[in-house]
Amino acid sequence: MIGLQASGKSTFCRQVLAPDHVIVSKDAFPNARNRQRRQMRLVNEALANGRSVAVDNTNPSPHEWQPLIEAAHRHGAAAVGYWFPPNLTENKERNAIREGRARSGVVCHAETAAPPDPGRRVRPPLHGHLRRRGRVRCAADERCRTDG
Repeated sequence: MIGLQASGKSTFCRQVLAPDHVIVSKDAFPNARNRQRRQMRLVNEALANGRSVAVDNTNPSPHEWQPLIEAAHRHGAAAVGYWFPPNLTENKERNAIREGRARSGVVCHAETAAPPDPGRRVRPPLHGHLRRRGRVRCAADERCRTDG
């Protein structure tokens, strides 16, 4: 998953991927000392056991998603990226109905939908060892659709 906070990544995981994927999300271990290390351990364990894995995080740049692609390839798995294009209005609306820890403190860090470092949040290219890339849109009613 690659997208802003409150873009529908978790909804898509629940609706589409959960039946046959292990879902790994840093949100599930907010107090871990090293969330990245824990995420990679869980991903590698699932892949080593022959399970499909979906990583439900923002993964805004190649720096974040490249280790996941490498782990997939080490275990002979295909790497597929699901891109959730930014729509700040929808992201804010979705975030506003969340409660407690589920609510993001800031959706995207700016009114312009630009991350703090504009070069950091990029659409994943098909090169870089992604087998496939799909674009996902989740409506306010939580129905998700993908083009790939």
